[in-house]
Amino acid sequence: MKTDLAKILSVSGHHGLFLFLAQSRTGAIAEALSDKKRTAFDAHSRISTLSDIAIFTSEGEMRLAEVFTAMKKAADEGASVPSPKADAAAIKEFFATAVPNYDEDRFYVSHMKKVLEWYDELVKYASLDFVTDEEREQGVEEN
Repeated sequence: MKTDLAKILSVSGHHGLFLFLAQSRTGAIAEALSDKKRTAFDAHSRISTLSDIAIFTSEGEMRLAEVFTAMKKAADEGASVPSPKADAAAIKEFFATAVPNYDEDRFYVSHMKKVLEWYDELVKYASLDFVTDEEREQGVEEN
């Protein structure tokens, strides 16, 4: 089953990723990918969908779906995906392999660690096969 990054949420102040379930009167209801616990987030929560996040490259921005795909390809080609807790040199080396054109001045190690955390969680609890924008639009038209 494909993962729709437009429904996968990162919430500031909360560890892990969440699956959007429903809109509530005061915010959103989401389910943690890791333990399936449901949480209601209010309108003041800083919620971002993974489809809206991009990293800086020398050519502009690279959407997170493309980054995850590049990371998976690098891992398939033998590069070991470091832990988010690995040292900065190992993390930079991996991203230099997976996304060689990342902007070193604007894509920091702290960002890389967050992307690695999200990647690990998607590998464990979802899929790295992503719904495309076209598929998402077709799904909306069918409903």
